[in-house]
Amino acid sequence: MSITSKFIAAAVSASALSAFAAGALEKTECIAPAKPGGGFDLTCKLVQSALQEGKFIADPMRVTYMPGGIGAVAYNTVIAQKPDAANAIVAFSGGSLLNLAQGKFGRYTENDVRWLAAIGTDYGAVVVAENSPFKSLKDVMAAMKADPTKVVLGAGGTVGSQDWMKAALTARAGGVNPKTMRYVAFEGGGEALTALQGGHIHVFTGDAAEAGQQIKAGAKVRILAVMNDKRLTGDMANIPTAAEQGYDVDWPIVRGFYVGPKVSDADYKVWADTFAKLMATPAYDKLRSERGLFPMAMTGAPLDAYVKKQVAGYRKLAEEFGLNVVAAK
Repeated sequence: MSITSKFIAAAVSASALSAFAAGALEKTECIAPAKPGGGFDLTCKLVQSALQEGKFIADPMRVTYMPGGIGAVAYNTVIAQKPDAANAIVAFSGGSLLNLAQGKFGRYTENDVRWLAAIGTDYGAVVVAENSPFKSLKDVMAAMKADPTKVVLGAGGTVGSQDWMKAALTARAGGVNPKTMRYVAFEGGGEALTALQGGHIHVFTGDAAEAGQQIKAGAKVRILAVMNDKRLTGDMANIPTAAEQGYDVDWPIVRGFYVGPKVSDADYKVWADTFAKLMATPAYDKLRSERGLFPMAMTGAPLDAYVKKQVAGYRKLAEEFGLNVVAAK
């Protein structure tokens, strides 16, 4: 190698080191936009473990909780107060995208952050308490059809949210008018599962992985159905789909991260490249699987395109249910 080539190589190496030292992967923080125990918490904890165990970061990632509006508070805070925080990533889900489609994040739309990585997918689930008289989704729907006021549903999110939409789609598939549902909104899935076990609600329309993790942790609940076109694998293999029980409801839930709108291209690339390398490892596959999530790995421009497409689809779905819809600016 010539002296000139060595100089260029050294300069490139120094530049790369500088980008790393600039802060993207130093003193990292994962913001979960809900209280502990739900899907956002699961998403942050998964990446916290994977980055540390894979030695992609030197110091443990800090997980912080920013509940409010099922993601709205975190979205607004990052855009307005931490737009260039290169070391902070924020968890999002398909529910976040549904809320964006309905203008539930205030004046901001899907074009106001940088979509970073999708790290896995989950699926909707119908969950009851362990001592519930409902033994199948058919039991739930029969009771709702007989008298919808006697079946109290609950989940993390108000009317129009992802969990409400799962309940509404299931009700509609069973011939029940979603407007007649008794639905109680909670700030995240963790709260809803607690209410379910306490008998305050009868049915929780949440996420399969979220419920599965809570069951492993000792929660006294049962999953009656998963919202996928085929049965899930692993611990969920014995749980029937909604379609098997006569209700054609399919609800995949992407899980991933975004960063502030003013995070530099260099820092964004450091994160995107790190996620791409991380998700290509067998160790990550194991960690993701242990948390009940299923494969979905996407970063950068492909994820941005996916997000925009999903939000457009959710706008159409919201219109079908007579919900508020806000166009992207």
